[in-house]
Amino acid sequence: MPSDDEYYDEEDYYDDDDDEEMMDGTQDEDDVEDDFKIAPKAQRKAYEIDYESLSPSAVERRMKDEVEHIGGILGVDESTAGLLLRFMGWNKERLIEKYMDNASQVLVDAGVAVPAPVRCPPPRRPTRTATRLFGKAAAATGPFVCPICFDESASLAALSLSCSHAFCSGCWSAYLTAKITDEAEHCIRCMAESCRLVAPDSFVRPLTPAWPRFQDLLLRHFVASSPALKFCPYPSCTNTVSCPSAAGRSVLATLVPIVSCGARGIGSDSTGKEHMFCFGCPIESDHRPVICAVARMWLKKCRDDSETANWIKSNTKECPKCQSTIEKNGGCNHMTCKKCKHEFCWVCMGPWQEHGTAWYSCNRYDEKASTDARDAQSRSRASLERYLHYYNRWANHEQSAKLSLSLYSKTEKKMEDMQLTSTLTWIEVQFMKRALEVVEKCRMTLKWTYAMAYYLEKTNEKVLFEDNQRDLERAVEELSEMLEEQVEPESIRGLRQKVTDKT
Repeated sequence: MPSDDEYYDEEDYYDDDDDEEMMDGTQDEDDVEDDFKIAPKAQRKAYEIDYESLSPSAVERRMKDEVEHIGGILGVDESTAGLLLRFMGWNKERLIEKYMDNASQVLVDAGVAVPAPVRCPPPRRPTRTATRLFGKAAAATGPFVCPICFDESASLAALSLSCSHAFCSGCWSAYLTAKITDEAEHCIRCMAESCRLVAPDSFVRPLTPAWPRFQDLLLRHFVASSPALKFCPYPSCTNTVSCPSAAGRSVLATLVPIVSCGARGIGSDSTGKEHMFCFGCPIESDHRPVICAVARMWLKKCRDDSETANWIKSNTKECPKCQSTIEKNGGCNHMTCKKCKHEFCWVCMGPWQEHGTAWYSCNRYDEKASTDARDAQSRSRASLERYLHYYNRWANHEQSAKLSLSLYSKTEKKMEDMQLTSTLTWIEVQFMKRALEVVEKCRMTLKWTYAMAYYLEKTNEKVLFEDNQRDLERAVEELSEMLEEQVEPESIRGLRQKVTDKT
């Protein structure tokens, strides 16, 4: 059993010096500083996704690591490993499986090795005449003649792959350069007809001036073949984003993988905007809160229906009987549907038989048939009116977001004026630029909320969604108005406080 000395009172747990420091509040300053140096890790929001921005050199390192990894597993050199990976679309697992099943066949299919010759029966014993002819042919063999350009100069350099199809260096250089620059080929096969052998990189590099272009093609093929990599779609931007979490299609049903390549304002873009785009679909913008499938469906509907719907609404009506769309092509209001032959009045949509000869005063008629026809017309147009309601507001916010881009230069000039006419430093006037970025981001979000609202069912959740949408729209308009109004020197600090609160 433990002795009494092994037990201690709780008050004896702390040292006396520690008690004095705690009582006096004189804890060591170094300990306090060490505590504050530990910054808590920022928690990722529910709608955010993990990703990594990669430069072209970083992508090249990844590609080289893949080649070295496969070369070590399969026991082949880097050139062969690179050709095998390109042939399999950089799918390592599939390559290893196929290679282990039949290595020689994979090498032949990838253009690395020459197919094994077909075994033929031994030839008959040659006659004396045939022997004499073969001997003459062998004796007639002279200097090398290129089968492409037929050059036979003595200084001609003959080059060939392991297939032994020899051509001059000039023809090889022209062929490789044309394949790279004109056809964007990254797997260039032998020039001989029906030869499937692929030229390795060590063969291509010294023969063509288009080697940088060839490396770029290899890089693009590597990124395009990997589901976890995607090029930044912004013009002149060469960065790549790695996002393994969004590589599968299942995650796109519940999450919008918006990523950033880490660059700002490359090329003709002078606004310094961050390059944000969707990793899961070809839409080159932030389309949250709408998932990728719904966003593509909405854009397709807008391309197909927006102008058509506006024209149909303005120039056509539906037949009261068969609901066929009819365009009036004459001045008479007596209409006859070509499909069902129903006769009706263009003005009130009622049956023409009830008009008699007083068609010009059909507005005083209120028969049940005419009322039913107008109700059917209203129901037919309801879906069109609903679509145009959401489309017009979607397009309005898209246009407003584009116009806000022109405010970047004006805002920067306004920030310079504020710095000169007040005591604020350049860092302190950055609130204007941050507020402008918030306005643009909110307008893009508002734009896509209308696409989402179009597909939502009429429930209590949709009512709450539209209330939040209304509040955000009001706040964005108020903040946008603050950014565009004229700034007076005496109101700068008050404006800063208001803009900061809204942001």
